[in-house]
Amino acid sequence: MITYLHNPRCSKSRLGLEYLSEKGITPIIVKYLDTPLNTEEIKQIIKKLNIKPIDLIRKGEDFYKKEIKGNDFSDAELINAMAENPKLIERPIIINGDKAVIGRPAENIDELL
Repeated sequence: MITYLHNPRCSKSRLGLEYLSEKGITPIIVKYLDTPLNTEEIKQIIKKLNIKPIDLIRKGEDFYKKEIKGNDFSDAELINAMAENPKLIERPIIINGDKAVIGRPAENIDELL
């Protein structure tokens, strides 16, 4: 089963969901701003994405610009920041088993199908 970490207010997140729908796939939708991820869940997603925590952070967010950019944070500190400020997390994230992709662009989702 595919899990879709979704922000309905994000156009890219809505496009990714439409992309799955066009392929006949109905994922489990997790609105991660309403139900924030904990640090362990974020760690597991990072592992499935095979990226560093900094690569999961949205660099355009005000919190990033004011609090993180230019500072030398540990991976654990970045993960904690994402758990406390879920808007920092790149979106959408699509998870299928032990693999995940960031659905920007939506065609990245094909890597999981």
